[in-house]
Amino acid sequence: MSQAVARPSSQGVDTIIFDLGNVLIQWDPRHLYRKIFGADEAAMERFLSDVCNAEWNERQDCGRPWKEAIAEAVARYPEHESNINAYFDRWSEMMPGAIEETVKVLDQLRNVNVRLLALTNWSAETFHFAEARFPFLTWFEGIVVSGRERLVKPDPAIFRLIIERYDLRPETTVFIDDSLRNVEAAEREGLRAVHFDNATALAGRLRAMGIDLP
Repeated sequence: MSQAVARPSSQGVDTIIFDLGNVLIQWDPRHLYRKIFGADEAAMERFLSDVCNAEWNERQDCGRPWKEAIAEAVARYPEHESNINAYFDRWSEMMPGAIEETVKVLDQLRNVNVRLLALTNWSAETFHFAEARFPFLTWFEGIVVSGRERLVKPDPAIFRLIIERYDLRPETTVFIDDSLRNVEAAEREGLRAVHFDNATALAGRLRAMGIDLP
């Protein structure tokens, strides 16, 4: 990772922290499971609601081993064993590509006097897929991966961890995330948080904070 020392912009921003999934990298299990379930959208949604749901996946983001997670799910839903195994075996198919418009904003920020960090809810066992595929991840000074820390957003402890690890001042740090609950949690820790919707709106928010983007 590159190292950087930043001074605050005109409105006091010296650091920007990006979430990764659905801010810089597309991710949705439906990209995979539409291939598996075909035209039966309702069956796919039942599977993702009842079997491999967000709460189940979040436990891997918090450090639970995939082997344990899959065994637990198969024990509950043996009829879905192959579909459950696919969640890990075909994980990269849930990640079709980068969100190029946001990557462009990130690239522009490399020429601005701010530190760039990332904070992501992501399994330690699958993050290497992203690292191998997206060179822009090397643009960050550091990336805090929840599965490595065994903490997930919106737990305040993970925000405190990145603040302490990188010696940040919350009042001069902007945090960007597509999850409103994570944005609200960051704000409670004193960070200047932005709820991500699209790259154009994000660039506008950053300019309003004094960041000199084109």
